[in-house]
Amino acid sequence: MQSELTKGPVMRTMIGFAIPMILGDLLQQCYNIADTLIVGQFLGAGALAAVGSAFSLMTFLTSIILGLAMGSGTVFSIRFGQKDMAGLKEGILASFVLLGAVTVVLNILVFAGTDWIIRALQTPEELVGMMHDYLIIIFAGLIATFLYNFFAFLLRSLGNSVTPLLFLAVSAVLNIVLDLWFVAGLGFGVAGAAAATVIAQYVSGIGIAVYTFFKAPGLVRPEKGIRLRWERMKEIANFSALTCLQQSIMNLGILAVQGLVNSFGTTVMAAFAAAVKIDAFAYLPVQDFGNAFSIFIAQNFGAGEKGRIKKGIRVAAAASVGFGLFISLLVFIFAEPLMGLFIDLSETAVIAEGVRYLRIEGAFYCLIGVLFLLYGLYRALGRPGMSVVLTVVSLGTRVGLAYALAAVPAFGVIGIWWSVPIGWLLADALGVGYYLIRQKKLI
Repeated sequence: MQSELTKGPVMRTMIGFAIPMILGDLLQQCYNIADTLIVGQFLGAGALAAVGSAFSLMTFLTSIILGLAMGSGTVFSIRFGQKDMAGLKEGILASFVLLGAVTVVLNILVFAGTDWIIRALQTPEELVGMMHDYLIIIFAGLIATFLYNFFAFLLRSLGNSVTPLLFLAVSAVLNIVLDLWFVAGLGFGVAGAAAATVIAQYVSGIGIAVYTFFKAPGLVRPEKGIRLRWERMKEIANFSALTCLQQSIMNLGILAVQGLVNSFGTTVMAAFAAAVKIDAFAYLPVQDFGNAFSIFIAQNFGAGEKGRIKKGIRVAAAASVGFGLFISLLVFIFAEPLMGLFIDLSETAVIAEGVRYLRIEGAFYCLIGVLFLLYGLYRALGRPGMSVVLTVVSLGTRVGLAYALAAVPAFGVIGIWWSVPIGWLLADALGVGYYLIRQKKLI
C-alpha cells in the first residue's frame, strides 16, 4: 500500500506516481460534463442554470476541504520520509479531528443559511424552488467529500496514488448511472441529480476509509501512546490553513475576473465559459503533476535527500515546461475546432472570441506549469506561506491588470486575456528568484 518516493529513478518514480492522479482528475472532468449534459438534456435550461449555480458554490466549499486535506498530506509525507511513525500517526489523528470539525461546522452553516445563500446568488424567482431542493440534498455530501479527500491525500502522501483513482472511478461511473436512473428513468428532477451525486460520494468516501482501515490498520486504528497532541494539531493547522487560504484565493480571483467578463455581454461570456472548459483539460495534467511533485519533494525533504530534491526539481521543471509547450501548440492549432465542441458553429462571434482567448492565454501553459511546481515545492519544503504569496501575486496581477486594461478602449476584452499569462510570469519570476537566493536555507 505504501511506496517510498525516496528511492528509484527520479523521473520514472515521479511520473509513475503522477499518472493515476492525472487520470483521476480527467475522469472527474469527464463526469462533470456528463452530469451537465444529463441535467440539460432531460430537465431543461432552468434546471441546468440551478445546478450550475449550485456547482459554483460547492466548488468553493470543496476547495476549503481540499486545501485542508492537501496541507495535511504534506505533513504526512514529511513524517513518512523521516520514518517518524509516531509523528505520522499523531498527525493523522490531529488532521482527522481538525478536518472533521471544519466539515461539521461548514455543514451546519450551509444548512442554516440555505435560503440566504439562494438570495445571495441572485437566483431568479422561478429557479428558487429547484435550487433549494438541490442544495438541501447536495450539502449532505460534504461529509463524504471530507472522507474521500482525507483518505485519498493520506494514501497519496505514502506513495499510493492508484487506490484513490480506483475509488474515484467507481464513484464517477455510479454517479452517471444513478443520474440517468433518477433523472431520466424515475423523473426525480434536480433532487434526483443531487441524490445521485451524494450516494456516489458516500460510496467512494466510506469505501476508501474502510479500505485504509483494513489495509493500513497501524495508521488509523487506536494505538497505545498515540493521542491528540496540541503541537501536532498546531502543525497540521498551520500547513492546512495556508493551503486552504491559497485554494480560496484562487477561487475568489477567478470569480472577480468572471464578473468583469460578464460586463462585456453574452458573446464574451459564452466564449469565456467554453474556453475555460478547454483550459481545465489543457493544464490539468501539469496541475496534478505539481501535486505529485510536491509529495515527492516532501518525502525526500523528510528523508534529508538533498541531492534527490535538486534532481527532482530539474527533472520536473523540464517535464512540465516541455508538456506545457506541446499542449500550447495543440491548443493554438486546434483552437477553432475545440471551441466547436462546446458552441454551435453558427455562433461565429462566440467562437472567434474564444479562439482569440485560447491563442493568447493558451500560448503560455508552460508558465502555469512552472507555477504549479512552485506551489508544490514551497508546500513540501515547509513554506506554505510562500505558495500563498505566489497565488496573491498571480491572481492579484491578473485581477488588477484585467480591470485596468479592460477600461482602455485600445485593449478592451483582450486586456483580460493578456492579464492571465502576465500574472503567471510575475509569480514565476518571484518564485524562482526566491528559490535561487534562498536555496541553501530551503533545502
